[in-house]
Amino acid sequence: MGLIPHVVPGTWPAVSSTRLASSMVRPSLDGFEIGLLGMPDDLGVSMNNGRTGAADGPTAFRQALSRYGALHVSGLDWPTIADIGDIVPGASLTETHDRVTQAVSELLHRGIFPIGIGGGHDLTFPFVRAVTQRFPSMVGVYLDAHLDVRDEEGSGMPFRRLIEQCGVRELHVHGLDPYSNTDEHKRWFEGHGGRVDQFSPLDPWPQGDLFVSVDLDVLDQAFAPGVSAPNPCGWSPAEADAWARAAGACSRVRCFDLMELNPKYDEDDRTARLAVRLFLSFLRGFVERGS
Repeated sequence: MGLIPHVVPGTWPAVSSTRLASSMVRPSLDGFEIGLLGMPDDLGVSMNNGRTGAADGPTAFRQALSRYGALHVSGLDWPTIADIGDIVPGASLTETHDRVTQAVSELLHRGIFPIGIGGGHDLTFPFVRAVTQRFPSMVGVYLDAHLDVRDEEGSGMPFRRLIEQCGVRELHVHGLDPYSNTDEHKRWFEGHGGRVDQFSPLDPWPQGDLFVSVDLDVLDQAFAPGVSAPNPCGWSPAEADAWARAAGACSRVRCFDLMELNPKYDEDDRTARLAVRLFLSFLRGFVERGS
């Protein structure tokens, strides 16, 4: 096992010393600002009859990060980052979720900012659940083609569970596909403090402690084919990039995740590379906090 129970080291290819990734594999969790946690599970996707394959998302992300992201960038000093490793999925969705919450709680206890890579979007629920235990009454901002407020278990339920079980008081979704969401889900969302596209990345963000979650299916499938549910009319990479950087720069954002990377359907690794780009832009914004 790795440094945290039920977490094993992530799988990396050979990495050049000129890449940011070369600085991330560390023997301990001491002295780092950010921890990267892989969540390689897509049981929730299969439970909702989606395209499986996102369990391999964290490995695909690391492979792309090994090739994209210079260690030394002009005018930028990266925050210190440790690759925490990958959650070992449990025998059930609940057990896997509990392991994610335990791992994130340990990072927060050590003062490390958590960034999650998935994996089914249901994993955002236990990921953020740990953060709500430290920062109650949070506000959620998520970039997603789907509301993900289903009542039934699976990848389509994380934000409903965060409202019902974790005291999240408000949700803001951006990039919603109106043809992929039922009227029932829209009514539940709006009836529980949900808002659609209320502000831009450069506008003032909602007050309070925030979490930010990115489902890569917010992007158009021309740019991001490697997701669990392809989006025929989604965002451009530049739109998502602006949000990622703004999320990093907002000092009230307490965690960040990139979800539903599905290399089984990726082409030329372009979805994985785009996920890395959003990660790097978040880091750039993180450096700008307070400036």
